[in-house]
Amino acid sequence: MLSQIVRPMVQTQIRLLANSRATHSTLVSTVAQWLGFLGVRAQVTHLKTDSGRIHISLTVDKPDACDTHDWQKIITNLDATQATHAPGEPADIAQFTPQQQSRMQRLLAYLLQVGNPAEPVNWEQLQPNLQAMGFDESTLLGIRAALKVPQCLDDLMADLEADVAAVALPKAVKIAMMDRQVNPSEDQALTALLQAMKH
Repeated sequence: MLSQIVRPMVQTQIRLLANSRATHSTLVSTVAQWLGFLGVRAQVTHLKTDSGRIHISLTVDKPDACDTHDWQKIITNLDATQATHAPGEPADIAQFTPQQQSRMQRLLAYLLQVGNPAEPVNWEQLQPNLQAMGFDESTLLGIRAALKVPQCLDDLMADLEADVAAVALPKAVKIAMMDRQVNPSEDQALTALLQAMKH
């Protein structure tokens, strides 16, 4: 599993970072290295701490594996929507059909169900964590409703559009990593989403 490869490496780098006397420059290079694992060339342009968090601004070049035409379309689309994009949920979620939104909410519910299958999901404890991840009220209500019935990964992945998978994947990773570990069922779901993005 990817997590078994990457996590120990990141933990080691965090430990080295904590003991570094050149923390700022070391963190800048480390973040660029982490993104480099994904084939993304990035440069940290701004870094500061606030309320126990580290705020970082990045300049990102075209990833190595990205087609030049696709990259230019991304830049053009960003230029066109930058002025109207509101903070919060990404704009592409608002453009999803109700069926696509429901599918994504059920996928996220599935991740929650398989995260700790031995125990029922405690919504009262879970809801604040999901809110902290940036889920809006509509998405939270959809996830809560989907948690009331068992979800089937095969059904959820059947004919899943690549755009929906691309939006769902980072959210699914956040949910899977809530307990700081990825079990085989979670890994299977994340892998399936990654594969759906490529189709």
